[in-house]
Amino acid sequence: MTQRISIMFSAATLTIGLIALPAFADDAQWRPVAEALGKAGTEMPGGVYRVGMPRTDLHVTLDGVELKPTLALGSWLAFETMGKTTMVMGDLVLTEDEIEPVMKKLADGGIEITALHNHLLRARPPTFYMHVLGHGDAATLAQTLHDALALSKTPLGAVPAASAAPSIDLDTAMIDRVLGAKGKIAGGVYQFGIPRAEPITDGDMKVPPALGSAEAINFQPTGGGKAAITGDFVLTADEVNPVLRTLRDNGIDVTALHSHMLDEQPRLFFMHFWAVDDAEKLAKGLRAALDKVNLARS
Repeated sequence: MTQRISIMFSAATLTIGLIALPAFADDAQWRPVAEALGKAGTEMPGGVYRVGMPRTDLHVTLDGVELKPTLALGSWLAFETMGKTTMVMGDLVLTEDEIEPVMKKLADGGIEITALHNHLLRARPPTFYMHVLGHGDAATLAQTLHDALALSKTPLGAVPAASAAPSIDLDTAMIDRVLGAKGKIAGGVYQFGIPRAEPITDGDMKVPPALGSAEAINFQPTGGGKAAITGDFVLTADEVNPVLRTLRDNGIDVTALHSHMLDEQPRLFFMHFWAVDDAEKLAKGLRAALDKVNLARS
């Protein structure tokens, strides 16, 4: 492969999940957000402050695989400031009974709901994904989001520190080589966030990869060189069906196709996928699909 895909750890279904973080943000700019949420985040490239909230309280299985929170159960919020205004985007993982109370609290607090849908099929118990958007004072936005999340069982507060250097039962060098990108281990899952080539905007605000505009690919080992994969491809309209056909031709199920935002430019569609198979076979199928996408390359 002559080109290497630029890599940035972010994206819609990626979590900055089980990494230990201080009780509150050290950066004075974001300390009010961390205090209001009751959970600290980290500043990402592009000046985005991102808070991961993995649903470690849930035990979800799909096709005999128990999903790690960092594979497909990672709620997140990302804050970006422009002048005196802050924009927050996020993806909240909710159970069916949590949807209505959380949605009402968000709507009453002026947070917009931009999407509500599934990411996976056959998961038990089923989970749903609520995408949110807000503009205004950062701490006020964070407080509204905290009050809504308090009506769910989403864990808040500090995450325990990892006891040892992360390791994973996968040939990560092979996966990196096939995908042409460099992944990262988070909570027992090997994650990629691959940015698109063109800039994404929502109104007057840029939507960098850390705000959910990158291709998200996650590998969870299942033993014997096999893995479960999920994530989402971020696609323009002309890329949707070429990618869909390529994934299916390579034995990877397409489990959802929908929007995450309302006013983004260019218009984007999010295609979620799932498969359990030999890790190298899956990586090659994903690479074939990535080759249909306008990605940032170096």
